[in-house]
Amino acid sequence: MNRRKVGRFDVEVSVIGMGGIVLSGREQADADRHVAESIARGVTYFDVAPTYGDAEQRLGPALEPYRDEVVLACKTGKRTAEESREELEQSLRRLRTDRLDLYQMHALCRIEEVEQALGPGGAIETFVEAKRQGLTRLIGFSAHSDAVALRALECEQFDTVLFPLNFLSLERNGFGRQVLAAAGDRGMGILAIKSMARTKLPEGTDRPYEKCWYVPEDRPEVARLQLRYTLALPGVAAAIPPGQPELFELAVDTPNPGEALSEEETARLRADTRPFEPLWDAP
Repeated sequence: MNRRKVGRFDVEVSVIGMGGIVLSGREQADADRHVAESIARGVTYFDVAPTYGDAEQRLGPALEPYRDEVVLACKTGKRTAEESREELEQSLRRLRTDRLDLYQMHALCRIEEVEQALGPGGAIETFVEAKRQGLTRLIGFSAHSDAVALRALECEQFDTVLFPLNFLSLERNGFGRQVLAAAGDRGMGILAIKSMARTKLPEGTDRPYEKCWYVPEDRPEVARLQLRYTLALPGVAAAIPPGQPELFELAVDTPNPGEALSEEETARLRADTRPFEPLWDAP
């Protein structure tokens, strides 16, 4: 599997990463096997968070034999310096490591959260200190809003952004275009999520996949075209597929995932997604 540099930094990741939620709820032996097989197939980028059930406890032991061969990213949803420091230390223990490659503010949702996290006594103090101490190589954030991400991008301390970059939302609504441009201008690492999303989950209906809060694209050819579209966007280093194990496998099995779409493939993808409502509205 191809690897790419994360922005301007001397860090390389496989173009497809594993979201740790894939391992949540599974037996340790099963998690060990899945991680080992993924690494054998070229996956070197692993991303996890404390909110992904028991994913940290499963990923830590599974990655321990390979720790120096992979890029390990984790997150915190805490917005204060004290709470985020406590959660960082907990994650390091669970992951059985003395350092991360990337630590991220998880799911910044509102401008007020950004202001708190970046203000006095905010989580940014933990992040900057962790980087200084060698507890993480890079620091970043994730968000699901153009406005929130653009505000966070004003902080010059961040090295990466983890953001939804999806064919239907971007092409039809322009969602994510400003974030993509702003992060690229700063030389930041751009990491993509939701590339294989199809549409919103209708209100009152059950999830078709337990670990996806939206309707993912599970038609193999369409999903792989979506993934390739996202990976061809300027500056994107990697994409993390949905947390459902079978959808992660679909992504890993994609031939030449970093190859740009042809005009014919783009037209086919546009036709295949036309009936669906974008997961995100216009910014």
